[in-house]
Amino acid sequence: MQEIKITDIKGFKFGNAQNFEAATGCTAILCEKGAFAGVDVRGGSPASRETELLRPVNTVQQIHAVMLSGGSAFGLEAGDGAMQFFDEKGIGFDTGFGYVPIVCGASLFDLELVTNKIRPDKAMGYEACKNAWEGAEFKGGNFGAGTGATVGKFLGADAMMKSGLGVYAVQIGDVQVGAVVAVNALGDIFDFDSKKTLAGLLTPDKTEFADSIKVMYDQVGHAKELWGGGNTTIGCVVTNARIDKCMCNKLASIAHNGYAQAIRPVHSTADGDTIFVMASGEVEVGVDALGALTVEVMARAINRAALDAEPAYGLKAARDFL
Repeated sequence: MQEIKITDIKGFKFGNAQNFEAATGCTAILCEKGAFAGVDVRGGSPASRETELLRPVNTVQQIHAVMLSGGSAFGLEAGDGAMQFFDEKGIGFDTGFGYVPIVCGASLFDLELVTNKIRPDKAMGYEACKNAWEGAEFKGGNFGAGTGATVGKFLGADAMMKSGLGVYAVQIGDVQVGAVVAVNALGDIFDFDSKKTLAGLLTPDKTEFADSIKVMYDQVGHAKELWGGGNTTIGCVVTNARIDKCMCNKLASIAHNGYAQAIRPVHSTADGDTIFVMASGEVEVGVDALGALTVEVMARAINRAALDAEPAYGLKAARDFL
């Protein structure tokens, strides 16, 4: 297994746009020729776009973009920027009366970090698509949908840490698999190999990790409102594998095992955890092997989201504890 750049996966383009002062942004994953796609939503509080279209029983088989964004439900407007971008290029689903771009998306909650009045919008989504199309450098960490991402939020903003956008991709033979994920979890982040905590809930003096699960267990007999700090981890798996829409949905389901291995707790009532899959259909694969590989790739992408994040907005990051 060889690590590659996610931009090495043919048929896909990746771009970010962000507002650093407002601590929010968006990430566009484009496939101009169309990708077979699926989705699996596990969190209890999702903000999403066109997920119903991806059900295997529904007509459209391929999509042209996934837009990941901050801004909670407001940030779904960034997907309109992708619609405009592809419309200008005449790319989309042929209706017989024109081409309609198929743009899916999900948003995370970052409104509590700096401001709830500036969110990813159509213009920012268009900018992310333009950056992707023109091959601008694609970065993880404090960029794109990861700009305002944080983790370890069970006790609110005072004890949380900075996270970001995670990017990881591998190749085995001709098979390529990558993941882009904006990690904004209620829970803590754990290293895929060592299982050690990388980022998460901090102790009151902010010198050690507090262990979200233990703190939650200590409060299990008390009702607690989780909305004080917004959550949600949103990601997209991209692959050159030849799998259909039905298998893309199954792969999205399997990929949540990567969330479970790297984030604890995960899929809470206040998380909107969502995973999309986009497949270009170029290479034959063994689907179970692909599923196992996807779990590892997603977990390692989540680790990168923590490790590539820089301290910002008064919050510590994983690198402060290395």
